[in-house]
Amino acid sequence: MKSDIRVCSAWQSEHDRPVYTLSATCPDCGAEAVNSAPAPFDPTNPHGEYRRSLKRRRRQ
Repeated sequence: MKSDIRVCSAWQSEHDRPVYTLSATCPDCGAEAVNSAPAPFDPTNPHGEYRRSLKRRRRQ
């Protein structure tokens, strides 16, 4: 699931702090806005199977 909240891709060079928006461009400088949230799930996570098996055991 992709987050609707975006951050200005040029905020480090153009602004003194991150500028968040819901649009595709920065409202202050017009630069492209990018997804601000990290991916919630990584299928290549080497510890993922251990975490999921622990979760299943706790439910039982």
